[in-house]
Amino acid sequence: MVAPTYDEIVKAPKALLHDHLDGGLRPATIVELAARVGHELPAADPDALADWFRRAADSGSLERYLETFAHTVAVMQTPEALRRVAYECAVDLAADGVVYAEVRFAPEQHLQGGLTLAEVVEAVLAGFADAAADGAPIRVGTLLTAMRHAARSMEIAELAVRFRDLGVVGFDIAGAEAGYPPTRHLDAFEYLQRENFHFTIHAGEAFGLRSIWQALQWCGADRLGHGVRIVDDISGDGKLGRLAAYVRDKRIPLELCPSSNVQTGAAASIAEHPIGLLRDLRFRVTVNTDNRLMGGTSMSRELALLVDAFGYGWSELQWFTVNAMKSAFIPFDERLVLINDVIKPAYAKLLG
Repeated sequence: MVAPTYDEIVKAPKALLHDHLDGGLRPATIVELAARVGHELPAADPDALADWFRRAADSGSLERYLETFAHTVAVMQTPEALRRVAYECAVDLAADGVVYAEVRFAPEQHLQGGLTLAEVVEAVLAGFADAAADGAPIRVGTLLTAMRHAARSMEIAELAVRFRDLGVVGFDIAGAEAGYPPTRHLDAFEYLQRENFHFTIHAGEAFGLRSIWQALQWCGADRLGHGVRIVDDISGDGKLGRLAAYVRDKRIPLELCPSSNVQTGAAASIAEHPIGLLRDLRFRVTVNTDNRLMGGTSMSRELALLVDAFGYGWSELQWFTVNAMKSAFIPFDERLVLINDVIKPAYAKLLG
C-alpha cells in the first residue's frame, strides 16, 4: 500500500468538529488588526508571530497554552474584525479540503468594544455567510462556547438556541478544567436538553475519568471535546473498564486533537497518542485541529501525521471522516448528503 501524501490528503474531503475561531487566525491578520486597535504583540512580523504562537503553545501546560489567546481575542472586539476572522476561517478550511466544519467561539470574550452577545454572534455568522456567498465549498456550523470559569453558561445556552436556525448548531463549555467541573453549569445543560439542542463538553483533556463521567452522566453531553483520557480506563491488554465500555458501546464521539494534545501534555507524542489504540478498539474517533494557529496545523497536517505515525491509508482516513460526519450536529439528512454524495465518492476513487 502506498501511503497517502500530504498533497493528496489536502485534496481529499475532510470533516472537522473541534476548531476554535480564536485559535485559527492568520498571523498577518492579527498584525493588521492589532495595529488598528493599538494592541502590542510579542512580534510584529507575521512569520515571527506565527513562530511565537507555536513556541508558546509548546509548553506542555494547558493553562500556558490558553494564555496565547489573549492576543487573538484582543483583536476580535469589533463587528468588522469578527466578520473578517470568520470569513478567513471558512476560506482557509475550504482551501485545505474541509467540506464540513464546526467552528466554536465564546461570545462573552468579545464584549470589550461594547458589542452585545447577540451582535458578536451576528458578526461571526455574517463572516461565514460571506465565505459561502463567495463560493467557498464548505458547510460551516457554529458552536457557542461558555467559559467554564465564568457564570454566563445559561445566558450563552439561551443565545445558542435563539440562533439555532441561523447557523448555530451546538453549545460547548471550554477553558481550564482544574477547579471548574462541568457540573457547575448543570442548569444550562438541562435547559439545552429541554430544548432538544446539541452540546459537547471539553472533558478528559487535562483532567481524567471523573471529568468524562461528569460530562456524560451528570450533564448528558452528546460528544466529548478531546476525551483522550478515556484511555485511563483501558488496561494494558486492551480490556475496557466500565466507563470506557460505556463510551464505546454508546458510540459517543471523541473529538481528538492529536497535535494539541501533545502541546498540552495530554499525549507524549503523535506516535504515542492514544488515538492509535482507540481506533483499533473501534471507539467513535474523530480527528480535529483544535487551534490551527497555536499548533501550526491544519486538518491535512493532522491526518498526514497519523499516516506517518500509524501507517494509515485511505481506508482509515475515510473512516475518521465518516465518523466526524456521523457525529456532526447538523440534521441527519444533511449529513447523509455529504457522506454519500461528497465523501464516499471521493474516497472510492482514492481507494482505487
